[in-house]
Amino acid sequence: MTFSIAGKTAIVTGAANGVGLAIGRHFVAEGANVVFCDMDEQRLTEELGSADVEPERYRTFACDLRQKLSINNLLSTTIDSFERVDILVNASRQLMTSDPLNPKEDQVEALLNQNLMTSLRLTQAISKRMIKQAEGNEEGQVGSIINLSSISARRAHPDLLGYSISTAALDQMTRSMAVALAPHRIRVNAVAFGSVMSSSLKHQLKEHEDYRSDIIDHTPLGRIAGPGEVSDAVQYLASDASSFVTGQIITVDGGRTLIDPATSPAH
Repeated sequence: MTFSIAGKTAIVTGAANGVGLAIGRHFVAEGANVVFCDMDEQRLTEELGSADVEPERYRTFACDLRQKLSINNLLSTTIDSFERVDILVNASRQLMTSDPLNPKEDQVEALLNQNLMTSLRLTQAISKRMIKQAEGNEEGQVGSIINLSSISARRAHPDLLGYSISTAALDQMTRSMAVALAPHRIRVNAVAFGSVMSSSLKHQLKEHEDYRSDIIDHTPLGRIAGPGEVSDAVQYLASDASSFVTGQIITVDGGRTLIDPATSPAH
């Protein structure tokens, strides 16, 4: 089996900055055709217009994926440009704090809509296209879908109630869709990351510089990873090298979830 994704077509959402942008650029460098999708049209233009990316191998598409029509238009743009879609990377995420004791807040609902429902709807739409384009072909992998999740799905923090709930739901959606799509030879996996310099973490560190040392001190590998360090894990899941892997949540966090955050050796 091979890690190659050359010649395949991928849709990457949340692709105007941070981890999503790094994945999209990495895929193009590895020979894939990529549709970079994000709400921020200006940022898409700025990032890709100045980058060393082969223009014939990528497209940008600005939209709000919470709108169902946007998903149809994204798929149409992909097919018009590259005639097929082989890989979907759901990297569009939102992080906001929430008050767990305030019933009037709507952060939980908003984060479920952004972090779960957009990925679910896009997975449903893209998988239908993958199934259709595989008609008459009874061998080989039909498609791969990778969701970007978070270690927050397994770690409880009161201020991250909505984010934790939405990413935990995304993990379970990954498993459920993996079972549903397995008969169609479409694999569904996720990468849960932490201690990675995503766009949201970069923003948080600007406002709370003390977070940096706290994160590093509780990450066994002793550093915060660059956004590009998630890309190789995503490529593995997108490639034939992981042809017998589905429904799995791969953790990329420098070992952060392996240790108890309490420093005292007592329970």
